[in-house]
Amino acid sequence: MDRTVNTLFMLMSVDGKISTGATDDYDVDSDLPRLPGVAEGLPQYYELERQTDLWSCNSARVLVKIGYNERTTAPPDRSDVSFILVDNAGHFNATAIRYLAASLRRVVIATTRPAYDTYGCDNVDVISYGGHVDFADLFRQIRSRYGAERVTIQTGGTLNGVLLRAGLIDFVHVVVAPVLVGGADVVTLVDGPNPRSLADLGVLRLVESRALDHSYLFLKYAVHPAS
Repeated sequence: MDRTVNTLFMLMSVDGKISTGATDDYDVDSDLPRLPGVAEGLPQYYELERQTDLWSCNSARVLVKIGYNERTTAPPDRSDVSFILVDNAGHFNATAIRYLAASLRRVVIATTRPAYDTYGCDNVDVISYGGHVDFADLFRQIRSRYGAERVTIQTGGTLNGVLLRAGLIDFVHVVVAPVLVGGADVVTLVDGPNPRSLADLGVLRLVESRALDHSYLFLKYAVHPAS
């Protein structure tokens, strides 16, 4: 394989929701710790998250939602983790870019914007595309340019859907929280355009299932390659 091996790793409700509501005012990281019966088991998810790959793919919108544009004090020690961040809309401001640069080993911004300011940060790279991000090319470049073999994907439902339809998700690891969210407009594990044929579906093979404490589940799947 000439690209990275990619694992979708997410926390979701029993009904597949990855948020607690339909607007940016809702967020699992801030809401679930306040929910009795769910809060008690949440640290297990964060412990599993710490064991994921040293390269992580996310969207700028998700990080801005949780306050990265306001973070001014970086951790005392730079992490060994590197981020791939998709930012077509220019969500990040100078504060976010500088915070990420100070916190992470490397930051790679994938964007369709014709100009993207890295504010002089020497460990922030930009990979630009015209029209739309070519994710197959992006993951090939992450492997060839940076030597990364594996990437953990933690994006929103729409981008997860794009990556699934493109055949770029190899494994799915989900922590299932004991809660039902509901709501037709609440983002799910995979959103985006509706499937056009059965070939668009992600067929999974169960690799491991584990019952965690406090009624949580940890499920590992391999994604069958498209025929």
